[in-house]
Amino acid sequence: MPRATPRHDRSCAAAGAPAGPLAPTPAQTIGPFYGYALPFPGGGQIAPAGHPGTVTVHGCVRDGEGAPVPDALLEFWQAGPDGGRTGAPGSLRRDPATGAALGRNGVDFTGFGRVPTDADGRYAVHTRPATAPAGRPDAAPYLAVCLFARGLLHHLFTRVYFPGHPADRPTDPLLARLPAERADTLLARPDGPGRYRFDIRLQRSADGTHEETVFLAYR
Repeated sequence: MPRATPRHDRSCAAAGAPAGPLAPTPAQTIGPFYGYALPFPGGGQIAPAGHPGTVTVHGCVRDGEGAPVPDALLEFWQAGPDGGRTGAPGSLRRDPATGAALGRNGVDFTGFGRVPTDADGRYAVHTRPATAPAGRPDAAPYLAVCLFARGLLHHLFTRVYFPGHPADRPTDPLLARLPAERADTLLARPDGPGRYRFDIRLQRSADGTHEETVFLAYR
């Protein structure tokens, strides 16, 4: 909310009270409204149902004190198997009467997912293994993530990189610019066959045991 411009209160002055600038209105956040209308059935099922070789990426969104954020919303984008980033429209099925989203058609791979966190701050998406964008042989495979959460007037961007591509890390345009301890905040951890854990921390912990996840600014 914009801060109020300091002004003189004419009514107080007229009543004999000393005129002077008023204290600024305290900054306030908006929302969270992300659980309304934005999530849709099957939002975390990025890969078509039954597609072989899919992986699950799951984790928890936490604040600076380590508490889970129960009403965040995450959007995921990824390149297709050929490295293309154009996506494929038309995967959502809609009710013919109301137009409400009924879920995905289970055929098309759009490379896009949207999931809210639950009461424990957790999320999960099921998708194809990440691929590097086409035309970027120096890039490591990743998922792009956009995070909306309480207290954030502007959404945050980050990435999920995966183990198994150590040769790509020194050449990746982003990872190569980060200190090792910061780059590690972008690396998913193996968590069973076909499963990876990726936690997002909105701030560095007070005791320094957990780094803030690296967030990106696009210019």
